[in-house]
Amino acid sequence: MREALLLLCPIPADLRAALEARYELVPDDPALASRPGFRIAVTTAIQGATDAALARLPDLKLLSSQGTGLERIDLAAAARRGVAVAYTPDVMTEDVADAAIGLMYGAARLVAEADRFVRAGRWGPERMRLGLSLHRKTVGIVGMGRIGQAIARRCAGLGMAVVWTGPREKPELPWPRLPSLLALAERAGVLILALAATPESDRMVDAAVLRALGPEGVLVNIARGALVDEEALIAALESGGVAGAGLDVFAREPALDPRFLALGNVVLAPHSASLTRETRAALIARMLADIEAFREGREFLDAAARAG
Repeated sequence: MREALLLLCPIPADLRAALEARYELVPDDPALASRPGFRIAVTTAIQGATDAALARLPDLKLLSSQGTGLERIDLAAAARRGVAVAYTPDVMTEDVADAAIGLMYGAARLVAEADRFVRAGRWGPERMRLGLSLHRKTVGIVGMGRIGQAIARRCAGLGMAVVWTGPREKPELPWPRLPSLLALAERAGVLILALAATPESDRMVDAAVLRALGPEGVLVNIARGALVDEEALIAALESGGVAGAGLDVFAREPALDPRFLALGNVVLAPHSASLTRETRAALIARMLADIEAFREGREFLDAAARAG
């Protein structure tokens, strides 16, 4: 018999098909107080797994999570309960960095707006409004982990000056670190968020940061929607307090604030920064490999082991 995997949330069709080829998939029923008998459960970075969710699974030994984010998984609880947590770091790094650059160009050089302009038949009778040059501008990156560094390399290659801020010094990096987000926003023409969501980073991009970024500044977020005070961002976009934004993530998904839809100076993406054929294939392969490693008693990257 094939081993049964418990699905703690809906998963994408491509991942489901790959898992179904090897395992029996059982959707969770949250109404049940306990779900014994499952050694392996599958979740996503967006859904995560709380201590209460883990407590319902007395036989769980492996939680396999699609995504790089761990902020919604209670790693300390997992470690305490003897549950390994497999996830998919590195797999998404390069494509997410590419998406950040795409959103930066989309917002600064008005790529989506130009497309709408042409399709509406306005080219000729009207002239497009002016965008912002990026060459020789300063980009400020919030968070200099794998993705932040990949973004920095790309921006440096585009002729931009790179500065950053983050919770820890990284003297091995070639780009200067500024002491605060506010100082970074004051220096930067483009502010790119690549930081994990934590209680400390909640709505860190607030009205003061947006004022420091200024009316010729662009905000790009490929991290988490929770990093941004969306009320302040919408007000800044509506008033011209910032020039534009490129957003792949939102405080509420997929039911984002409808006021974003009415704004012409924001480029919106459906949390799709990692959605390429290559990354999806690599992510699924990584999840399958980690599950097999667990079942065969081989080593794999366990996020809970580092938290225990």
